[in-house]
Amino acid sequence: MQTSEKSTERSSWGPWKWVPTLYFAEGLPNVIVMTVAVTMYMQLGMSDTEIALYTSWLSLPWVLKFLWSPFVDLYKTKRWWVLSMQLLIAASLGGVAFTLNASFWFQGTMFFFFLMAFSSATHDIAADGFYMIELDSHDQAWFVGIRNTFYRIAVIFGQGVLVALAGMLQVMFRNQKAYTWSLVFYGLAGLFLALWLYHGVMMPRPNDRKNDNMTASEVMNGVKEMLVTFFTKLPWKSMLFVLLFLLFYRFPEAMLSKMTTTFLQRPNSAGGLGLSPQEYGLSYGTIGLIGLLLGGIVGGMLASRDGLKRWLWPFVIALTLPDLVYVYMSYAMPSNLLLISSCLFIEQFGYGLGFTALTLYMLYFSQGEFKTSHYAICTALSYLGLMLPGMLSGWLKDAVGYRQFFIIVMFLCAITFVVTAFIHIDPEFGKKKQEG
Repeated sequence: MQTSEKSTERSSWGPWKWVPTLYFAEGLPNVIVMTVAVTMYMQLGMSDTEIALYTSWLSLPWVLKFLWSPFVDLYKTKRWWVLSMQLLIAASLGGVAFTLNASFWFQGTMFFFFLMAFSSATHDIAADGFYMIELDSHDQAWFVGIRNTFYRIAVIFGQGVLVALAGMLQVMFRNQKAYTWSLVFYGLAGLFLALWLYHGVMMPRPNDRKNDNMTASEVMNGVKEMLVTFFTKLPWKSMLFVLLFLLFYRFPEAMLSKMTTTFLQRPNSAGGLGLSPQEYGLSYGTIGLIGLLLGGIVGGMLASRDGLKRWLWPFVIALTLPDLVYVYMSYAMPSNLLLISSCLFIEQFGYGLGFTALTLYMLYFSQGEFKTSHYAICTALSYLGLMLPGMLSGWLKDAVGYRQFFIIVMFLCAITFVVTAFIHIDPEFGKKKQEG
């Protein structure tokens, strides 16, 4: 079944009913596990080294998700997997809320964060597969800006609204941090139940049902075939360049992601800017991420107009050079919230443009048979490239301090340029096909 044929049959506004909310649901548990948890654990007394190490381990399900992606490809439908995982995410959010006030709060919250990460990683596989089934290549390029936008709206909601809400609740409840965070997570569980109900009604029902009675041998043969076809898509040398690109394209982001959160909120005496949760929610979680949204939208529009290849290098420059704002802030130590927010807006706008290139390249490389599983492998490799440097970022920062840490990251931006230089992209990929 060709998706291009289906796209002519559905109404033009059809994807708007489910693409925005689906990718909001994809982004929210990710930002909760990878970023909101950083703020929560920092407020509960953990060091940067501990935070970076433990929360980076939570990336593991996204790294290993390709191992069970064939089951998503070969069993049930993508719609079934999406709805099932959204229900499990709601349950894990409730579990975090329940254990936060227990004596085993760290072990309990880490368990439910791992469950949330596993459910979210599986949800990513199914949601991305559903996206590729329902939309043709041009619509995929057009809606990549929309999906990334609503993914980032989830990030704004997590880093901006939730962190600020936790800060306000802590004022109301006299700084009872564990209790206020549990209230936040109970509310999130209710929100995900609402998303589950909405998608149960609004998501289309594509004819991608598999044989639910497949034997274990048939599934394993499917896994083997999927892996073989992924690693033999290109000659070995070209394939090596693809793997290096997926692993190292976001290397500077891998080092920055957790330490920027703590840098903005740690007190001046610890080398940070000392923002309150409310100020952090406004500057980074809202204004900065509005820049990220705009970058994603602009990137999707440019790529859908001229193709990914035309804009690849401008996207790479936009991804890396704006990281200089952290070097500046670590020296200037600004206290003006408008200035801090402006720096974060610039950096995040650039990241939004740069991330568009990675998303579209993974869609491009995953074309063909097993597109869902192949895309899952691509995203898993990308997450591995975030996880391993992220685990060491806290140790490096604690060893040299924020200022030297940010300078080192700027030198590491060269890695992104090197790995991008060797990949091949069809100049026509992403462009709107001319009719007639």
